[in-house]
Amino acid sequence: MKMTEQDLFDLKDRIEEAKSAVSELKGQQIVLMKQLLDNWNCKNIEEAKIKLRKMEKDIEVLEQKIEKGIRELEEKYNIE
Repeated sequence: MKMTEQDLFDLKDRIEEAKSAVSELKGQQIVLMKQLLDNWNCKNIEEAKIKLRKMEKDIEVLEQKIEKGIRELEEKYNIE
């Protein structure tokens, strides 16, 4: 398939748009990774996933403690 001069110009434009999009995405990635470090003290996504799993376990433990406390209060004060 032979490309015309217009096809080449169109291809050049699409390549330039793709380069611009890649640059924008890289900039967004840098900002998000800085937020991850600043807000959660995680240097990469894997550290964030590990921290998230720990936080989910901590939440589960707290929910169980709260439920236990509610049951104890209900029993102590005969609440139904």
